[in-house]
Amino acid sequence: MPRTPFPSVHSTPASATEGTVPERTVPEGAATAAAPTTGAPLTEAPLTGAPAGDRAHIRARGITHSPGGQPLLTGVDVTVSASTKLAVVGENGSGKTTLLRILTDRLTPDGGSIDRAGTLAVADQELPAYPDVTVGDLADEAITPARAALAALDDAAAAMASDADGSGSDGSGGSGDDYSRALELCILLDAWDAERHVDIALEALGAVTDRTRQLAHLSVGQRYRVRLACVLGAQPDLLVLDEPTNHLDAAGLDFLTATLRSRTGGLLVVSHDAALLADVADEFLDLDPSADGGPRLYGGGWDGWRTGRARDREAWQAAYDAQQAEHRRLRESVDQARSRLSTGWRPDKGVDKHARQSRAPGIVQSLHRREDELRRHALTVPPPPPRLAVPTGRTQKGAPLLTAAEVAVADRSSHPVSVGLAGGDRLLVVGPNGAGKSTLLAMLSGALEPDQGWVRRHGTVTVSRLGQEDEIDDGHRSPGQLRRRRLTQVLAQGPDVVLLDEPTNHLSMSLVDDLLEGLEGASAAVVVATHDRQVLRRLAHWPRVELGDASA
Repeated sequence: MPRTPFPSVHSTPASATEGTVPERTVPEGAATAAAPTTGAPLTEAPLTGAPAGDRAHIRARGITHSPGGQPLLTGVDVTVSASTKLAVVGENGSGKTTLLRILTDRLTPDGGSIDRAGTLAVADQELPAYPDVTVGDLADEAITPARAALAALDDAAAAMASDADGSGSDGSGGSGDDYSRALELCILLDAWDAERHVDIALEALGAVTDRTRQLAHLSVGQRYRVRLACVLGAQPDLLVLDEPTNHLDAAGLDFLTATLRSRTGGLLVVSHDAALLADVADEFLDLDPSADGGPRLYGGGWDGWRTGRARDREAWQAAYDAQQAEHRRLRESVDQARSRLSTGWRPDKGVDKHARQSRAPGIVQSLHRREDELRRHALTVPPPPPRLAVPTGRTQKGAPLLTAAEVAVADRSSHPVSVGLAGGDRLLVVGPNGAGKSTLLAMLSGALEPDQGWVRRHGTVTVSRLGQEDEIDDGHRSPGQLRRRRLTQVLAQGPDVVLLDEPTNHLSMSLVDDLLEGLEGASAAVVVATHDRQVLRRLAHWPRVELGDASA
């Protein structure tokens, strides 16, 4: 049977290594996966074995990794235990996915040690469409440990029956011990319901349930949902997910959130979905830049992470400002001493010649002392990353700015909409895809003329709009950098009306915090169209326009 080219469920013995990951071994009597018949290389062969239960863990100490000679991960210490629900966060390029690959034994770090035990299931961001691999292959692989455990239980029961009739008993009582171990394993794996768990996950995530469908015939989103369902249904000791909310609808998000919250095993998740992390994570490993260059681990869930990060950033900024101020003071002191040396000791003809000459050594010594102090004052605190600034603006509060009356565009708007905006107003635009959110913002900005209704600006009103996606202006900026640059440009214009269409796309959660906090104090009228669940929670006190289904 062909096997899937992604790490499914496997177990590793507890072992520690220095600078490398442990070599996988097969426990005695455990079944291994068959070699792939598709010709596609496996990143690692899934193994089966007894789960570790409460003893399951991944422990990493001092992990460093510098691909291409560029430091990416430095001094990472992290433990994922059977009771951990850990989120790894950071801006694009901070090393989140790289760390997950290292922790799951698919990438060798440059340094550090890793110790693992227990069964592990991994869902990466992408699943290639390998030929001849079907939905059923993924589902079968997910429940292979459970099926092996049930087979072992049947064998042990048969051996006990044979011992009972005297045909195979050697007096050792070994078959009874085998049966007890097999039964314990089946209970730990919930083996009798393993296939049902996968079926439930496939259905709840809106995934393809036809076991004969080939992955190559599915869309990217369909493949992703199938693989995620199989990984969730496997119920391993430790679950590792990289951007699991990609391609999920509202029902799928609800199921994923409920499943992760109710898990009794360990969880390690990377996600830009702030709402998911707020709902399920108890700890946060933050890979964003820090004062000492190392990662930060925060407890206390979402609120503990945001509070701790803000506290650390404030301390970092204060330390940087203090060191820079002291450096400036020392440099000014050197400049003053040098000025006195160049202008104060050269004797003029006649007057006070002796006195001036006698002061010269003291002025030189003072200059040398100040130069020594400046050299000893090393700048050790790096500059903190710049925050996203939202200008307050000068728009008069309550002043009429813009009115839209029953506006709509054929085939792009589900219903005519009326909006009135004054200085300081806030408005959320929500609704499903295709309901016309982007169309409404385009009409309000003047970029799109309505087929019906009208839009009027009151006086010399300036309007700026941020679209959903940003045009690539060179080949060196990531989507996150482009988004931040474009958002900064829109805000820096100081418009009276700010229209933001999915403004948090590609932004790190720290920048989202900066944006939302800044918008609250802006004098402009602000309109935000978004699907971001955490943004909707944060802005729940804003008035909103609900746009219906495009087919309504």
